[in-house]
Amino acid sequence: MLSKLLIANRGEIAVRIIRTAKALGYRTVAVYSEADARSLHVELADEAVCIGPAQVAASYLNAEAVIDAARKTCADCIHPGYGFLSENAGFANACKEAGLVFIGPPSGAIELMGSKRRSKIAMQQAGVPVVPGYEGNNASNDELIAAAADIGYPLMIKASAGGGGRGMRLVNHESELTDNIKRARSEAKQAFGDDELILEKAVIEPRHVEIQVFADRHGNAVYLGERDCSVQRRHQKVVEEAPSPYVTPELRAAMGEAAVKAALACGYEGAGTVEFLVDKERNFYFLEMNTRLQVEHPVTELITGQDLVAWQLAVAEGRTLPLRQEEIQLNGHAIEVRLYAEDPANGFTPQTGPLYEFKPAESEGLRFDTGVRSGDTVTPHYDPMLAKVIAWGENRDEARRRLIRALEDTTVFGVTTNRYFLSRIIADETFGAGEATTAFLQQGFSNDPSLQPQKPDIRELALAACVLDHGTSGQTAWSNAPATMTPMKLESGDTIVELLVSRTGKRLTFTMDDTRHDLVLESQQDGLLCIIDNGVRQHCQYHREGVSLYLQTSGRSWSVRDVTHQPAAGADAAGSGRVQASMDGGIIEVLVEPGQSVRQGEALVILEAMKMEHPVKADRDGIIGQVFANKGDQVRRSQLLVEITAEQPAEQKTQP
Repeated sequence: MLSKLLIANRGEIAVRIIRTAKALGYRTVAVYSEADARSLHVELADEAVCIGPAQVAASYLNAEAVIDAARKTCADCIHPGYGFLSENAGFANACKEAGLVFIGPPSGAIELMGSKRRSKIAMQQAGVPVVPGYEGNNASNDELIAAAADIGYPLMIKASAGGGGRGMRLVNHESELTDNIKRARSEAKQAFGDDELILEKAVIEPRHVEIQVFADRHGNAVYLGERDCSVQRRHQKVVEEAPSPYVTPELRAAMGEAAVKAALACGYEGAGTVEFLVDKERNFYFLEMNTRLQVEHPVTELITGQDLVAWQLAVAEGRTLPLRQEEIQLNGHAIEVRLYAEDPANGFTPQTGPLYEFKPAESEGLRFDTGVRSGDTVTPHYDPMLAKVIAWGENRDEARRRLIRALEDTTVFGVTTNRYFLSRIIADETFGAGEATTAFLQQGFSNDPSLQPQKPDIRELALAACVLDHGTSGQTAWSNAPATMTPMKLESGDTIVELLVSRTGKRLTFTMDDTRHDLVLESQQDGLLCIIDNGVRQHCQYHREGVSLYLQTSGRSWSVRDVTHQPAAGADAAGSGRVQASMDGGIIEVLVEPGQSVRQGEALVILEAMKMEHPVKADRDGIIGQVFANKGDQVRRSQLLVEITAEQPAEQKTQP
């Protein structure tokens, strides 16, 4: 019998595992980096051990420190969650050597399935269909280029050792191949410490459908239905649902049997996910096997009524699977979205900073898996996911409707999130019809308003002015004397707008240029503004932090700064040549040097943040004046990296 579980992870998955473990009577141990000392998972665990500084290589990826924490606390088993050490065969072996039970499959299965190259070969031998491609052992760039000519275009470059879209590139033309191989190798090396690549023929506009499998050490294996993960951005999942609206009962059985065959072929134990691509003719192809619990496992739990972490612990203790295949029933529909601190309207730039308020919606059929709460800070060190929002319904439309409302009613003030973007996807007609493929976001959804910067309109500015004028106490400085026009300046993004505000009793009038909007103020207290707009009583939530104001209503969020009493401040205009860091992160490559000519849009620096590479590009044509960044530097958002001048360097000017 196991009794004390150490969770070798952080954030929402650590919190989720702790809750099941406690319910089953286990004592729990959290590990944390110095940056996570006040995190929710640390607070919820019975014991916690600091394992190093913020950098993942020195903390959450430090296998020796994790095992030492288990020794200190007398833990007898380790759950790796997902990411970090969860698919590290060496860590699984180290646990075994230390006398600890690893909550996962044998190291041999991890090692085999951790290599896209070797796993494809193994699946071919097991009779599982795979995507045509090239899986040469440690193929050189020249070998990949030669193989690409045989495969044809479009094709996919993939990091053999990883997933999550890192080290992955779609190549449409031969001219793009060499540079994409270079970028894929670099990203794979940064993310996984292994730059081996494979090539695959690109399956155009497929469905991404995965099968949840479970196996025990007694030779039993089952599948628990499928999850449709087709809505993706840069090969990273955005929406997951179960069951898939595209999968027929016959296809489900065929894919499930193939997934079980894959698990048995590698001597699998515990939870695993076999991922497939499904084409327009419903042919399916093995993509990869994730030898751990998936981020999206809650949708499977909601439609099967099973706790998959409890299943993992049972298998780790040597028990047989809780259910046989014929006993597994699917009930209703569940959809999950990943709420991220990122700005979809500005290229999905990761966001960092304080989370002033975070209040998940509460209603029937909702589940929030999160590792954050109000007052936390989103740092650049880790994945920017704030929560997984999951809705269950008797049918797909009910689940969709509940999820849209959950997103609209969840309060997030501080960092920008993808909340509005997610609600727009779930409400979209193509998604509603069950017709979204992996190309959906890039094609049919690419012009959605959530992907474009939206300046607050007169109504939203009026709501902000209403709050700012009355302060946070709900008391007004206005009187019932005849109305006077009072100017107010609000900054939204890089734009300052001027409003004229007047009031008669409870009625406020806001004028901007030739546009006017009237509101009746009913009440304002505790971060909730109640107004009547065009005869309709409505609410607007807000949070004020100094001169900054955050608001949300009807699913929309926006923020303004009150600069009415501030002097005009100069700012670098777009195209100024002062190229700044778009986010907190680390410099992994500097591509230019002083005196070099550059064109607008050319990459100058490669910035790594939140496990992804982000090119920082020139905002104008010109000559590189100064470079302030060096490889290995840690930089802050808006830090000056490169200066571009339109002039030629002084030494090149012609003397009079």
